[in-house]
Order: sequence, then structure tokens, then C-alpha cells
Amino acid sequence: MTYATDVEPTPALGVSTIVSESLTLLLRNFLPVMVLATFPTLVALAASGLINGWEVALGISEPILTGWADLIPFGITVMVQLIAYGITAALLVQLAYDAKLKRPVEINRYVAPALAVAFPIAILGLLSGILMVLGILALIVPGLWIYAVFSVMPAAVAIERNGFSGLGRSARLTRGYRWPIVGATILIGIMNAVVSAIAMFIVSLFAGGLGTSTAAIAFLTVTLAALSGIGYGLSAMSTALIYARLREIKEGVSVRDIAKVFE
Repeated sequence: MTYATDVEPTPALGVSTIVSESLTLLLRNFLPVMVLATFPTLVALAASGLINGWEVALGISEPILTGWADLIPFGITVMVQLIAYGITAALLVQLAYDAKLKRPVEINRYVAPALAVAFPIAILGLLSGILMVLGILALIVPGLWIYAVFSVMPAAVAIERNGFSGLGRSARLTRGYRWPIVGATILIGIMNAVVSAIAMFIVSLFAGGLGTSTAAIAFLTVTLAALSGIGYGLSAMSTALIYARLREIKEGVSVRDIAKVFE
């Protein structure tokens, strides 16, 4: 004899909803997103330009590494970029929830919490990035899967203030939803690739004509930082929404409850 059992269907992540809402939130809050995303990126580009040269920083030429000594400035640049990424991610996660709840965007209120979690996000971002690269070297699909495992780490660290346990928290939250997250990541990645292609086209287009004057370098740096900020903004919005959706599904926590940590 067999018995029928009622098994509740697993709630869907809602990939199309997350992607479309991420784009909507970005467009509706374009100016504050650009301010928050561009400034840390601008600082990182400026640091890279001063250390490695402006052509390397702007992607016009490749860095020349002839010995171990050349790795030191390169490593410093990477660390500055990682910290800038941590600050940007933490700033934009906070903005995403205010935008989602249609609350006023208060940039000054985001700064202190973002600085408090920037270093853990930077280090964990480096670790997850290394794991993802190793997965991609094996096959592209494992790399995407690893990315999905740790994809909500920035939001988890920024919201829960759990420091270096953010990777484990992300792994637990994403369990059972990693392939849908891969799907969302691919869609967001395509949009970001288009923006990046436009950014590099603009930089290469003007690089030759403007020369190497201070004004030319400043223009190209700001342009690249601003266009990169769009990609950061879209990624951060999707990360915040995926994190919120996972907590809603698994823990019954609403976006409003999540955003209370910033009040």
C-alpha cells in the first residue's frame, strides 16, 4: 500500500522579478547610486594611476611585471580596489533597501555602517573571487555555481554585521537556490558587460585624441569610474534583493524587518 504525502512546493526565487526590479531601482535612484558607486571607484582608480601609471589604471595598457618587486605596488592597488569594492557594496545595499521601501535616500546615514564592514567584505570578496576563478579554470559552470554560493555575502555582512562569517552565512542562505541565482547572475552580467564595453570603448576612443594632459586623464578617469558605477549599482541592487528574497523564503523576514538594522 502506498500513501500520498503532501509536499509543499519550494517557493520560487523569482529571477525575472529580481532582475527587473534591480534595473527599476537603479533607474529611479540613478543620481544617488552614481554618487555612492562612483566615488570609491574614483579613489581606487586614482590610487592605481598614481602607483601603476594612468594607462594601466584606465585599461589602455597592461601592467609590466618583471620581478617580485613589481608585485608590491600591484598588490597595494588590488587591496585599495578591494576596500573600495567593500565600501561601495555596503553603501549600495543600504540604499537598495531604502529605495525598495520608498524611503528617503540619506547618503550621510550610510557612510559609518559602510566603513564598519568594508574590510570584511573586501577580504571575503577576495577569497570568494579566488574560489570562483579556480572553479572557472576547471569549467565555467562550477565557477558560476561557486559565485552563487557566496553571492549574498556583501548583504549578509552589511545587514547582520557578522564579519568574517559572511561566507558561511551566504552559503546557508543560498542552499537550494543556487542555480536560479546563477540565472540572475548571467542576466545581470550581460547588462554589466554591455556597460563595461561602452566604458572601454569611450576610454579607447578618447585616449588617443586627448593625449596625456592632466585634464585628459581626469576626464577619462571620471568617465570610467562613472560608467563602472552603473555596473556596481546594478549588481548591488540584485544582491540586496536576492538576499531579501532568500530571508523571506527561509526565515519569514520582510524587507522592512531587514532594513530596521539601519534605523
